[in-house]
Amino acid sequence: MNHSIKALVAASCLSLTVAAQGAETLTIATVNNSDMIRMQRLAKTFEQQNPEIRLKWVVLEENVLRQRLTTDIATQGGQFDVLTIGMYEAALWGEKGWLEPMTDLPADYALDDVFPSVREGLSAKGTLYALPFYAEASITYYRTDLFQQAGLEMPERPTWEQMREFASKLHQPAKDQYGICLRGKAGWGENMALISTVANAYGARWFDEKWQPEFTGKEWTDALNFYVDTLSKYGPPGASSNGFNENLALFNSGKCAMWVDASVAGSFVTDTSQSKVADAVGFTYAPHQVTDKGSSWLYSWALAIPTSSKAKEAAKTFSAWATSQQYAELVAETDGVANVPPGTRASTYSDAYMSAAPFAKVTLESLKQVDPTNPSAKPVPYVGIQLVTIPEFQAIGTQVGKQFTAALTGHLKVEQALAAAQQSTTREMRRAGYPK
Repeated sequence: MNHSIKALVAASCLSLTVAAQGAETLTIATVNNSDMIRMQRLAKTFEQQNPEIRLKWVVLEENVLRQRLTTDIATQGGQFDVLTIGMYEAALWGEKGWLEPMTDLPADYALDDVFPSVREGLSAKGTLYALPFYAEASITYYRTDLFQQAGLEMPERPTWEQMREFASKLHQPAKDQYGICLRGKAGWGENMALISTVANAYGARWFDEKWQPEFTGKEWTDALNFYVDTLSKYGPPGASSNGFNENLALFNSGKCAMWVDASVAGSFVTDTSQSKVADAVGFTYAPHQVTDKGSSWLYSWALAIPTSSKAKEAAKTFSAWATSQQYAELVAETDGVANVPPGTRASTYSDAYMSAAPFAKVTLESLKQVDPTNPSAKPVPYVGIQLVTIPEFQAIGTQVGKQFTAALTGHLKVEQALAAAQQSTTREMRRAGYPK
């Protein structure tokens, strides 16, 4: 047995007292992203080393997962013991007392190794409420072979207008090759994550300092016109149905010349077993425009324990295992070092990882530069880059996402979608009592 597996065994046998009356079943709700599907596969190791804990998995599409978890936690339903949530939920639900604090972690967990920006994003009032499984910025993926053939050169820090110019030259739908792939699927964490960063780059913000939405201003108008026009002309057919997973599949099958999305896709687009273009992918920073503030997001999928769980100690044992350095070693050993969950720990970015993962440098630099407390060219009263960390945002962002998808499909003109977003958001904020 080599040292990595020994370390894993040691980490699995954490000194947490778990009820010994037969095996305790943990119900884990997670998203259907590749890293989580890998976690489910590798968790057989955890079960072998912790025979007193059985794992039951509920794997859902992103929008469905968020809806199910929000309903369950708000009603204290207790269906799940481990939740896969993001920075938005960790901060808000932690503050409401709906999540267990992630204190008393094993001595070898090395919490100081986790990037401070990630720890802070998963905390409320200085208390950590979720352990980060991976963290991401948004970056630009592009086909180096297609750029070379067309005599184009991708700048290190492209603007969105340059991206449109490249897309127009690389769009060849007769060959099943599309200039650019971007999220179009409606959802506060789907299309709005991407569109919010485009808007930030154009100098827009969700709210002014008095919590008034600004959708009918020049910045949002410029941003949404750009997004709809570019994706309609140079995107794949049916773009309004595409979220992260759909665009990843399109890119890996060779159909996207460029794609702007989560940095976590780096290990998938360079994996020859799933990507036809693995040897011809370039990586650079997310596009900016009039500003680079808020042009790249910061997000983490993390594991949290609802206070309604009846298996809290076992849930903490599993959550600590799945987000540990030892788990990273297990992934490196079984699936290759480039597949280690990225963006959470300084120790991940070793020389071996940096040389195995051509996307690592851009990811690391992007994560260092993002600042959710300063996401826009103008001052804002909120925290968040691709979201606004207030309880009302989930409903508001979902509604606005639907309106912007309607603009993309041509059911609404851009100006109509923006006016509808202004109206619905103003109404919701007034109902919630803003400004507070």
